[in-house]
Amino acid sequence: MNSNKVFIATSLDGYIADADGGIEFLDTIPEINTIDTGFHTFIAGVDALLMGRKTYEKVLSFGIEWPYSIPVYVWSKSRNEAPPSLEGKVFFISGNVQEVLRQTHADGHDKLYIDGGSVIQSFLKEDKIDEMIITIIPVLLGDGIPLFGKIDQSLNFECVESKVFLDKVVQNRFVRSKK
Repeated sequence: MNSNKVFIATSLDGYIADADGGIEFLDTIPEINTIDTGFHTFIAGVDALLMGRKTYEKVLSFGIEWPYSIPVYVWSKSRNEAPPSLEGKVFFISGNVQEVLRQTHADGHDKLYIDGGSVIQSFLKEDKIDEMIITIIPVLLGDGIPLFGKIDQSLNFECVESKVFLDKVVQNRFVRSKK
């Protein structure tokens, strides 16, 4: 069965990055990185990651070893080549949402982790997100890159789980309700 899931953190006012694309707000509660917030369980339940070019470039800018053990598809109109160190790990893909899904499914990847603001928004516009795990960092940014954008129809989700970490950070798990 195909599924598309989101695991992401936002500011209290719904931004995934500040106006300059920075994600430093995630470090306002550094101890969150020392506890299990469910990411490893989440990643074990997907078989590939689809991220946007900007998210890919942000991950590369960290200067760390590639953090993903599953295949990563980068949805991009402008880039199409990964560094040699990521050969066989990163695959560039283009087209609309349906074409991207056809290609990833043809490659045998049916349970996708969807990451990156514009990618998530594109999938929501096409009603192709089945589950979202959103961790809310209690910081107001006031401006930035929003998680959500304009959609043409209402999409109903059911909150099936809420957790509080460190008495500060709230994580909600939403499942698409198509009633």
